[in-house]
Amino acid sequence: MRGRAALVVGGGQGMGRASALLLARLGASVVVLDEVASRAEAVAAEARTLGARAQPLVADVTDAAQAERAVDEAARSAGALDVLVNIVGGASWAPLLELEDATWERDVRVNLTHHWRVGCAAARAMIAAGGGGSIVVVASVSGLFSAAGHGAYGAAKAGLLALVKTMAEEWWPHGIRVNAVVPGAVQTPRIEAAWASGAIRRPAADVVERMALPEDVANAIAFLSSSLARRITGQALAVDGGVTTRFPFRFE
Repeated sequence: MRGRAALVVGGGQGMGRASALLLARLGASVVVLDEVASRAEAVAAEARTLGARAQPLVADVTDAAQAERAVDEAARSAGALDVLVNIVGGASWAPLLELEDATWERDVRVNLTHHWRVGCAAARAMIAAGGGGSIVVVASVSGLFSAAGHGAYGAAKAGLLALVKTMAEEWWPHGIRVNAVVPGAVQTPRIEAAWASGAIRRPAADVVERMALPEDVANAIAFLSSSLARRITGQALAVDGGVTTRFPFRFE
């Protein structure tokens, strides 16, 4: 990744932080974008201790104007934009029959619509520079199967996987690859805090063993961002401890 400039959207914590630091370790310069300034600044400072050029950027990318402005600013300040990593997402929980319009619209905006805006802004910057690039988004296994209790999130993540394929097809002639990493449950600080507070129940030990760490997702992101994956585009790489391979009925 030496000599490449990466923008990590949602880079201030969890999977985003792990991805920004790994890309920095691999030699990329990194722009760490987060909606919370202190998080972006802390991760950028960590990246600089690894010898990387890194800077923070603050924006709410679910807002159209802020999203496009942030990508343009990142490309200008870094001198180029070779890699976009977009981690931003989040689920609301309710059965479909109890789901309110505002909740549906929020989940679609946070998990799908902004990916279209940010991806297009990054693609325009890459096309203008003429050097191609790589875009990696974080989807979810909830977009592969049913998403009971969080249906808006699942529908949006399924849409994101379809969007990745269209982006990959349309932008391949410009040398831009687009892929998705598809985690199952990830043991992020946010999940651990929810366990500790009792907001959600800690799962059984065998389920926790299958959960990914943020670094596991970052490894897949770094691979897809790098020249090692130069012929891979339009793909969804599951990082789920084998959860999606399991037959739903158990015969013992």
